[in-house]
Amino acid sequence: MAVDRQDFERAVAAYWGVKNTQNEKSTLKGAVGAGTAGKVRGGQHFDPIAELLRQFFLDAKFPVGSIRVKVSDRLELPGFYRASKRWDVVVTYEETLVAAFELKALGGPSFGNNFNNRVEEALGSAVDVRRARLAELYPGERPWLGYFFIMEDAPGSRYPVALDQGAFPIPDVWLADCCSATGGKPCGLPNRKKLHGKSYQERFGIFCERLVEEQLYDAACFVTSSAEDPTPKELFPKLDWQHFSAAIAGRIAYLQGLGIPKTEAS
Repeated sequence: MAVDRQDFERAVAAYWGVKNTQNEKSTLKGAVGAGTAGKVRGGQHFDPIAELLRQFFLDAKFPVGSIRVKVSDRLELPGFYRASKRWDVVVTYEETLVAAFELKALGGPSFGNNFNNRVEEALGSAVDVRRARLAELYPGERPWLGYFFIMEDAPGSRYPVALDQGAFPIPDVWLADCCSATGGKPCGLPNRKKLHGKSYQERFGIFCERLVEEQLYDAACFVTSSAEDPTPKELFPKLDWQHFSAAIAGRIAYLQGLGIPKTEAS
């Protein structure tokens, strides 16, 4: 059965269920404190999303062993600027990297602590594979990269973020409407000595759009959600589940037209 919208929403809800369960276990064991650290360090919280993506390729008759979703499956891919890097879902067939997915998240209460890390991770992973392709480390069809991101929907991710004025002006695209209207000068919001930038939700959406526009990733899905209300919110139309799933289906159809994977008839 083809993956549908309900499958997607169930997977996002399951993501929060796994995170909360891991946090409770971590707190009971005293291994880490409550909060984001406890939830993230447990791992496996993206398993429902990984299984959702895996289903696309199972439906397309890719061999089960070619679809890697667990660390034990060997998820490392060679790079140009480093020996290798572990991705979250990897699909291979003979010499072709059919698809590789990064699955990432950002939660509160302090969204700013890891925001830049997530940006740098996404850029570094994609650039490394793209350059490795030029070095003929992926001799089959051009590698296809997907990026899936969940940001916790909370006041800290929705509200404008204060920005310091640096040596050069900050482009308007990153500024809240009030500061953009004043030509990049502090506006009337609290803390008037600082510029007010777009929220973390808005900023990450712009970032993901540019990842695809610059062809660093072939498709990106960016949603906001929370444990209290797990229904995914898609703030950027081109980054919604419909576009993301259509891009995956398009990749599969392209390869099928080239006889990948080989069928019994071929």
